[in-house]
Amino acid sequence: MRMEAAERFAVGASNVEVAKDLRVSVRSVQRRRRAWHDVGAEGLRSAGPVSLPKLSEALFAVLEQELAKGPVAHGWPDQTWTLSRIKTPIGRRSRVGVSRFPVSFRPRRCCD
Repeated sequence: MRMEAAERFAVGASNVEVAKDLRVSVRSVQRRRRAWHDVGAEGLRSAGPVSLPKLSEALFAVLEQELAKGPVAHGWPDQTWTLSRIKTPIGRRSRVGVSRFPVSFRPRRCCD
């Protein structure tokens, strides 16, 4: 998305247009435009994650095995995994509290 913003900046699109098209705040576009102006497209590259993952690779492997057993094995009445339900085995196994936001990204890793 940042590189798409850089392309839009290069053709002279306004901050409001870019924000609307990319569905981000105008303030965010202003910051990105300043970085693009000062450093170029390289200034828009991601700096990477702001913190280390809370779950180790080994613990994530255990979690995958637990999730493969299905929700019924963990006490729910049906076979539907929800983000809230996925948090429960994580907490039981790791004693690590995680929000639903990072949980929503991790399961995709095993299914791609």
